[in-house]
Amino acid sequence: MKAVILAAGYGTRLQRDVAADSSGRYVHLSGLAKPLLPVGDRELVSHWVSALTASRWVDSVYVVTNDVYHAAFEEWAAGLSNVKILNDGTRHNDQRLGAVACLRLAVKHFHIKDHVVVIGGDTLFKEDFSLTGVEERFCEVQEKHQHSSLVLCYQCMDDETQKYGILEVDDELRVQCMKEKPLPSETKSRRACPCFYVFSKKVLPLLDAFLDENKEAPIEEKDAPGNFVSWLILREPVYVHPISGRFDVGNLKSYIECDHYFKENLKDIQSYMV
Repeated sequence: MKAVILAAGYGTRLQRDVAADSSGRYVHLSGLAKPLLPVGDRELVSHWVSALTASRWVDSVYVVTNDVYHAAFEEWAAGLSNVKILNDGTRHNDQRLGAVACLRLAVKHFHIKDHVVVIGGDTLFKEDFSLTGVEERFCEVQEKHQHSSLVLCYQCMDDETQKYGILEVDDELRVQCMKEKPLPSETKSRRACPCFYVFSKKVLPLLDAFLDENKEAPIEEKDAPGNFVSWLILREPVYVHPISGRFDVGNLKSYIECDHYFKENLKDIQSYMV
C-alpha cells in the first residue's frame, strides 16, 4: 500500500485570516503551508506520517506540493526515509492543477502499481479513528470485488449538508451516489465524506479517463477530489467506513480548534490514528 498526501494548495483563506488577525498571536503561521502548521507537538502532516509508519500498512508516503512550499517540505522530510516530496511546478493559486491531477501526477511519477491511500493535507481525525480498522475494512471490501475502493463518512448536522459531499449508501454500505453540497431537503443522508480514500490499484487507470473527460471543465471541478469519487461510484464499487468526525483546517478559527484539541484533549499521541 502507498499513501499520497495532497499538499499542493495555497491556503489562501488561512493566510488571509492570519494577516487580518490583530492579536499577533498567530503571526508565526504566516507563509506556512497548511500541512506544515504546528498542531499539538508536531506538524499536521507529521501526525499522518507517524501513524502510517506505526501501522505498517503503508510502505511509502508521497507528498505532492507546489513550487512555493517545495523547499519547506523537503526540509521537513529530510530525516524521513519513507517519505518523498513531489513538486507540481505551480507558483500561484490560479495555476493549481487540482487535486485529481496531483494524484495522477504522483501515480505516474512514482510508478505506483499498488493500492493507494489518498489523504487531504489539511485533514485530521478524532482520536477514535484507526488506520488498522480502515485496513481491515478495505480487505473486507476487496474480498467482494478486486475493483472495490473505500471512503470514509461521518454524521453531519442538518444545516451542514451544503458544506460537504454527502454519500447515499445501500444496506451493505456500498455508495449509490454522492451529492455535492445538497440542501437538507434534497437527501435523507447525513453522511459527509472527508478527503481520505483508499483506491484499489485496479481503478488508478481511470484517473486518466476522468481528467480527459473533464479537460475543458473549470478548475473547481477538477480540484475537489470528491468529484473523482462521484464519477467513480458510477463505474466501480465504492464502500464506506464510518468514523466519528474530522478536523478540516480551512481558516484560522478551524486551525485554533484543531490545535487546542491536540494540546488539551488528545490522550495518547503514540497510538493516535494507528
